[in-house]
Amino acid sequence: MFKKILIANRGEIACRIITSAKRMGIATVAVYSEADRNTRHVHEADEATCIGKSSATESYLNGDRIIEVCLESGAEAIHPGYGFLSENADFAEKLEVAGITFIGPKSHAIRAMGDKITSKKLAAEAGVNTIPGFDGVVADASQAVEIAREVGYPVIIKASAGGGGKGMRIAHDDTECREGFERATSEAQSSFGDGRIFIEKFIINPRHIEIQVLADSHGHVIALNERECSIQRRYQKVVEEAPSVFLNDETRGKMMAQAVALAKAVDYQSAGTVEMVVDERRNFYFLEMNTRLQVEHPITEMITGIDLVEWMIRIAGGEHLTIKQEDVGINGWSMESRIYAENPDRGFLPSTGRIRKYQIPPTSQHVRLDTGIEEGSEISIFYDPMIAKLITWGETREQAMEAMTDSLNRYYIRGVDTNIAFLSSILNKPDFRSGKFNTSFIEKEYPNNFSTEPIGASLLPYVVSAISSIHHRHHVRAGTISGQIEGYGLHVNLNWVVIIGDVEYLTQIQQDENDNDIIVAFEGNSYKVVDDWTIADPVYVGKVGDKDISFQIEKSDFRYDIVCDSHVGKVMVCRPETARLNRLMPVKRPPDHSRYLLSPMPGLLVSLLVEVGQQVKPGAELAVIEAMKMENSLQAEQSSIVARILVEPGDKLEVDQPILEFR
Repeated sequence: MFKKILIANRGEIACRIITSAKRMGIATVAVYSEADRNTRHVHEADEATCIGKSSATESYLNGDRIIEVCLESGAEAIHPGYGFLSENADFAEKLEVAGITFIGPKSHAIRAMGDKITSKKLAAEAGVNTIPGFDGVVADASQAVEIAREVGYPVIIKASAGGGGKGMRIAHDDTECREGFERATSEAQSSFGDGRIFIEKFIINPRHIEIQVLADSHGHVIALNERECSIQRRYQKVVEEAPSVFLNDETRGKMMAQAVALAKAVDYQSAGTVEMVVDERRNFYFLEMNTRLQVEHPITEMITGIDLVEWMIRIAGGEHLTIKQEDVGINGWSMESRIYAENPDRGFLPSTGRIRKYQIPPTSQHVRLDTGIEEGSEISIFYDPMIAKLITWGETREQAMEAMTDSLNRYYIRGVDTNIAFLSSILNKPDFRSGKFNTSFIEKEYPNNFSTEPIGASLLPYVVSAISSIHHRHHVRAGTISGQIEGYGLHVNLNWVVIIGDVEYLTQIQQDENDNDIIVAFEGNSYKVVDDWTIADPVYVGKVGDKDISFQIEKSDFRYDIVCDSHVGKVMVCRPETARLNRLMPVKRPPDHSRYLLSPMPGLLVSLLVEVGQQVKPGAELAVIEAMKMENSLQAEQSSIVARILVEPGDKLEVDQPILEFR
């Protein structure tokens, strides 16, 4: 077994690999860019070396520099994690020449499966079901239209070297096909340096289900069941679970058998994933094979008890895979939510900055958090905005969901925007809870994008009662300290008005002088509130009546900011006479930005598509901004005339920076 390995990655996956390596008694070497000098993975590794500037091309994608550091450190092998160089066949070959072991598949398998056109042909030869389409390279937009007409709309236009949703567009007609081809080609060239495009029939209402495989260098290949990855936004997975609620044993067995056949056909060695699309009748088709560790690998580990990182290391070291196919079972249910630094209320735009407050939910054998972030960490513009992966387990799907909902409520992050409220919203949608969803779930459930919701009727009595209790206890405590209230036994039965939005709710507090229990009377019902919350804790955990409740809370005098599930509310608690005065206060209106096109994110202005004096109609494309290697189109919301252009292509933009002025 190796004595020392280098991890050619950053963030949560680097920390995840370090965890398994330490448990195996293997020393670790971290590499980092200038932007990552003070990050968690650097601190947790046994050694760390700076490999270049902040941009990925000058650091984590600089294979020659990484090899140099590996040789200098005496590391015998390199684990690439996912992303960056993990599926770079040239890098794997260079390691072979340098005498360094690549903890992953051999270069021929990476090359064969990394090219979507080649991999599809190999899959068909191995007896794997494939999607109808054109397997050659599409020359231009005109040929793309010809092929799409022959295959039949809708079609999906895909980059041969693509991944993570980049270089991918769906087209329903000739116009969308031409535009999709141009945009997919541009995005693929920018992201992968390879603009080759192919076209497939788009399967309507599909599920995205993948099979995890594990193969050693001695011809032994097994499949570790499936992962359901249909909850996606812009082809990026958001919530995953294992197993899939949709598959039956027969379909699962067939999918696993085909995944194993494909792995054997390319002499695969390591952990890998065969991704498939499954239609409404459980017909399944090969999508691609990811020749690396997947982001969502923890849910497979949770239901099988198999450490995939450990086995990747052991297989790379030449060990036999001792797990037999019949040993692989499904124990319970697991879910994973990807926590991103992004603003769902603004179209999921990336959010950058410093994490100024950070409190994770309690972890256990049933709740796992994979992260490379800690308080003070910087979310930079240079890398993927993932903060963490939250993983939960339960004996049933319902238990795994409940554990996830509670853990999301107790995950407190400030300094950047996050998608936590959006994730909670997904988990509470009826179709998600019933398992009746496909890859269009987010598009269907959030047709006008996501926006946080006011505190709903189902939560209202519990939140109102908890807030009344919290505020009352602080009122009495402050009065006792100041001498205005002589002990808890006096003036403890009070009325409070809880104001949420424009609605007022009258509550009455009854506090028992003996055991200090608080009873809140609210709209004809009484709720006993039991908790151990203090003002310093940003997460409230308590029991209101018969309901366990947790939510994020920030207090400022008699005002509270509440985040519970997908619900966000600004709450004010006061005496009835103060509430009457509050009604008379003028409302402060936000500034009017309607005459401007504002940059919704930090990024690079790729192009401006309008001129001064031009008339634009609703939906017209105005500008394209690149952020996190994705091109984002900004469109007109109403008919206007362009009065001024305030920036130029190539400019770096800040959030809310004016781009155009209209008249």
